[in-house]
Amino acid sequence: MRIDIITLFPELLSSPFETSILKRALTAGVAQVNFHNLRDYSINKQKQVDDYPFGGGAGMVMMIEPIDRCITHLKKQRNYDAVIYLTPDGETLNQKIANRFATTQHLILLCGHYKGVDQRVRDHLITHEISIGDFVLSGGELAAAVFCDSVIRLLPGVLGDESSALTDSFQDDLLAPPIYTRPATYNGWNVPEILISGNTPKVEAWRDEQALDRTHRLRPDLLK
Repeated sequence: MRIDIITLFPELLSSPFETSILKRALTAGVAQVNFHNLRDYSINKQKQVDDYPFGGGAGMVMMIEPIDRCITHLKKQRNYDAVIYLTPDGETLNQKIANRFATTQHLILLCGHYKGVDQRVRDHLITHEISIGDFVLSGGELAAAVFCDSVIRLLPGVLGDESSALTDSFQDDLLAPPIYTRPATYNGWNVPEILISGNTPKVEAWRDEQALDRTHRLRPDLLK
């Protein structure tokens, strides 16, 4: 998988890809992530990429021309499955969306800034709009990192045990059951006996029951 991220601040994005699972995926060549500084496609020597909104109002707006130049440049090199704009008013990212994009090969992510992008970008250049929650960030870089993490960890060969992702919360519209590790007793707090019984069918039945109960208590909306 190749992901191209268009951003005004590529330095904000480097750290998440230099550690842990994402670093492993990039080092192994399972995924490739490239940062493109939008100012390299600016309209003048001043590296301008934003301007005042028509009609007045507070804040600045990212201009369509630099964005179009960058996307056009990338599309001349390969075909993309999706051009995604990270925005608070997009479709909320969930596990099903992550699963779907994990089956693609080439993605472009556009990180917004200021008051957002010229609406014509969204109308004519973007194929998908994704939000990571009902809140506003200073820019789309952190959202892009979250999106990449949620997708790349699902690629074959990234996790040490590929079945691990299949038991994550939300994969089957349920929250994951409680998990425990050694010691079996600590401070008088005990691990449920069933988990150390060695009876695999009963352990799995207990986990299914706990996942359903936990979802019912904490996220009943998922059961609808």
